[in-house]
Amino acid sequence: MKQEKQLLLDEVKGQIKNFDSFVIMRYTKLSANKANEFRREVAKLGGNVEVMRKRILVKAAESAGISLDGVELPGHIGVVYAQNEPLEVAKMVFKFSLDNGKAIQVLGGRFDGLTYSGADVEALSKLPSKDEMRAQLLSTFEAPMAQTLAVMDALLTSVVHCLKNKSEQTEE
Repeated sequence: MKQEKQLLLDEVKGQIKNFDSFVIMRYTKLSANKANEFRREVAKLGGNVEVMRKRILVKAAESAGISLDGVELPGHIGVVYAQNEPLEVAKMVFKFSLDNGKAIQVLGGRFDGLTYSGADVEALSKLPSKDEMRAQLLSTFEAPMAQTLAVMDALLTSVVHCLKNKSEQTEE
């Protein structure tokens, strides 16, 4: 039995090291069909969902050099590992929870080498995505140029209109 626990511990430790970013969740009132739907949604984003014992998670995290001191772990625990876009996975977890009667509660998470509480993960999930932030940045850069161009265009067209009006007056 001890060997099986060590294998499980090593597997969880490997997952933590492979994915580097994860969300710790507590699940209640989650039917098997909804759990499978949740796993499929996470898999679409390049993530993985694992259900495990609290002690295994804490020991695996400690052996991987991660402290989960600030995260309380009541109830049934699951870990949503995120690889490519961890904040997109966090957004999806909160959206799924809201759509399914708060069947999932986020207890904490780890992104970019920092451990966050559940409230912090929720705040991070409400931030715009990378693509949205890039679009906002580009529009910020583009706005002064567009305004300058509009002013230059207005100046040029006003000169043309003045010349046109003057020529019409001289013809009369």
